[in-house]
Amino acid sequence: MFVVRRVWETKPGQARPAASLVAAMGKEYESVDKRSPSRVYFNTSTLPGERNRVYMEWIEEVIASTYRADSVASPARAQELYKKLDELTLDSWIEFYELMTPDKMTDVG
Repeated sequence: MFVVRRVWETKPGQARPAASLVAAMGKEYESVDKRSPSRVYFNTSTLPGERNRVYMEWIEEVIASTYRADSVASPARAQELYKKLDELTLDSWIEFYELMTPDKMTDVG
């Protein structure tokens, strides 16, 4: 299992509206079973940490190419939301982490 985290660097003052779009996108992907439930969080400038950032995390059983034959198309509404999000952001990237599960644990003595 893997944790996938998508990060967006927003224009100043746009983290909250961007996070709203990202949360709506997540619901669209969930509605067609393309993604597990996601968690969205953000920081404007009111908290310590990276400012003007939006994060979305979800769990994937496997990391697989979006170009594979059995890949489900992205929902049209999610694509519309992404275009709006693009207007509020400066950069984005994706991060992958292996999720610790009981079967992966080593003997800790």
